[in-house]
Amino acid sequence: MAPQRDWFEKDYYAVLGLKADASDKDVQKAYRKLAKENHPDANPGDASAEERFKEVSAAHEVLGDAEKRKEYDSVREMVSSGGPRGFGGGFGNSGFQGGGFDFDDSGGLGDILGNLFGGGLGRRGRGRAGTAGPVRGQDLETELHLDFLDAVHGVTTTVNVTSDAACSTCSGSGAEPGTFPTQCTRCHGTGAIAVPQGPFSVSEVCPTCGGRGQIIEHKCKACRSTGVERRRREVKVRLPAGVRDGQRIRVKGRGAAGRNGGPPGDLYVIVHVAPHSVFGRSGKNHLTLEVPITFAEAALGAHVKVPTLGAPVTVKVPAGTQHGTTVRVRGRGIAPTTGDPGDLLVTFSVVVPEQLTADQKDAVEALAEAIPTNPRLHLDH
Repeated sequence: MAPQRDWFEKDYYAVLGLKADASDKDVQKAYRKLAKENHPDANPGDASAEERFKEVSAAHEVLGDAEKRKEYDSVREMVSSGGPRGFGGGFGNSGFQGGGFDFDDSGGLGDILGNLFGGGLGRRGRGRAGTAGPVRGQDLETELHLDFLDAVHGVTTTVNVTSDAACSTCSGSGAEPGTFPTQCTRCHGTGAIAVPQGPFSVSEVCPTCGGRGQIIEHKCKACRSTGVERRRREVKVRLPAGVRDGQRIRVKGRGAAGRNGGPPGDLYVIVHVAPHSVFGRSGKNHLTLEVPITFAEAALGAHVKVPTLGAPVTVKVPAGTQHGTTVRVRGRGIAPTTGDPGDLLVTFSVVVPEQLTADQKDAVEALAEAIPTNPRLHLDH
């Protein structure tokens, strides 16, 4: 992972409201909280929230990765000590020394500086510079509507995306079919040349190849040698079992095509799950189910058969069950791709007949006389 120029300017710890010594757990907790608060779905039309969400995501991308965080901390430590110009010390045969860091020809933090400033220290002059070289493709976002059971069991499906894609004529090479780019002889394929700047060597975009590192003699006419065309394409998406409504699924490398040989971006799929006619969802993996029971079953107790995602199960209705009582059937909820399955939460609903025959009415009246209780005594003053 090459350090980015933003690392010099952005305090990602401050973006997440953390101190530099925050634990990995603190980073994840802060990210989840801020991402939820600023997600575009929760703030439709709010441009500031969307921008804040992007900042939080960028901070998490760095601090949530152990290797990236280590490099970022090294860069920030260098910044706090004054940057390259703030280093003391001198130059010896082994490289540049100062400010508590050693930069020799073995790389290390010297390579970090080289990546940040577009070149290496001393005589190395490595790396690419400028915007004419390889450019990563944009991240894309699309929506996918799923049936409830497909979301529960997981599914492989496709989404249609219109975006930059590798040119279908030249397969992204930028050269006419049957021809191939050749390595630039001036920069030897690096896309950059080293220009001495006092004790430093600063990389600049190679003027011969424009930073591509390659020369295209016979340019593809379809894409004008960019290697990219805009077209509609189908992208296969594998959704794990238990995917939730509103969940954002990342499909790595299936975003817009990169330019000048750059890598593609990622595709983010926002999932919308349709409601089910019988089951609901609670928490992460619990299913909910409302089961009607008669007054007699509620009063006397019973055993009733209820559906699950698999075979039906029999659930006990305890004698004296009240309307709205919920019982738990363990392990009969959603079984995610990883982790333990959830439970089935069965809520009993006591059904009162809307119409009674004369005999039924007499029976209910007799029951009322036999059970002379007043459930509203607590309301009397």
